[in-house]
Amino acid sequence: MKMIVTGGAGFIGSCLLWKLNQQGISDILVVDHLGGSSKWRNLQGKDFKDYLEKDDFLKLILEDKIGKNVDMIVHLGACTSTTCFDATYMMRNNYEYSKTLAKFAFRHKIPFLYASSAATYGAGELGYSDQDDVTPKLKPLNIYGYSKQLFDLWLMNNGLLNKATGFKFFNVFGPNEYHKGEMMSVIAKSFDKIIKERKIRLFKSHREDYADGEQKRDFVYVKDAVDIVYYFIEHPKKTGIFNLGTGCAHTWNELASAIFAALDMPLRIEYFDMPEEIRDKYQYFTQAELAKLTRAGVNHKFFKLDEAVKDYAGYLKEHAHL
Repeated sequence: MKMIVTGGAGFIGSCLLWKLNQQGISDILVVDHLGGSSKWRNLQGKDFKDYLEKDDFLKLILEDKIGKNVDMIVHLGACTSTTCFDATYMMRNNYEYSKTLAKFAFRHKIPFLYASSAATYGAGELGYSDQDDVTPKLKPLNIYGYSKQLFDLWLMNNGLLNKATGFKFFNVFGPNEYHKGEMMSVIAKSFDKIIKERKIRLFKSHREDYADGEQKRDFVYVKDAVDIVYYFIEHPKKTGIFNLGTGCAHTWNELASAIFAALDMPLRIEYFDMPEEIRDKYQYFTQAELAKLTRAGVNHKFFKLDEAVKDYAGYLKEHAHL
């Protein structure tokens, strides 16, 4: 199988490369933008055929010079920062780029898988259903979520959902996310400090109906995430937009408890005020509805939260930045 993986040096992308290699797939063109980041390290130890910077790749796509014998495109490349307020950049990088690549894939009848996001659900006032009749009604809270929502709607409004498979990733965590800076999971961001200071800092709640640390998220381990993506790689005719979460929400306090248990340390949480600029854009609850995923034939047994955290903690101990 000959594949193109955009965002292949990123968090989920590099873990997908690991999964593909495990399955004996190495004829892969990796596309990304490395810049001055350290995410090039995510490519170490991965087996792939070639690498292209995203702008060089886009030029070849526009000129129709990429090989026509590509078996699949997995488009994971995007700016994923929920605190980036440059709407022009977000629209060009996440929306226009995705459209250009999708048109190329459809023109050459190449299966097209891509990353959407649970950020499209906004505050969750309409729930977390990935049914097609719900998608147009969603109201993302930030430009990142909106850029993802717009691409979902572009596919839908142009009758193209039967040619693409999208994944609404919920709170994914796991190895290869150090390069993400402030967008790392709380586990990765806090790990070294927990070991040094023996405490974790979590956002206070700014809603009366949620106690501090009781905000809930659907945390999904990246090993589970890439297993499900690989299922759809094996079944390219199963198209549409799917939630990719566990279907079970946990509080930040539960997550903190799992981290300290994995480190065999007494739990100590310090709560601090959420920055004002993100308070009205913060999701207090997310939980994927998985009925559509189940109907597509996915019968995946997810890591339990404490098991996933323990597994990840073992990795972080080996890579601690102390």
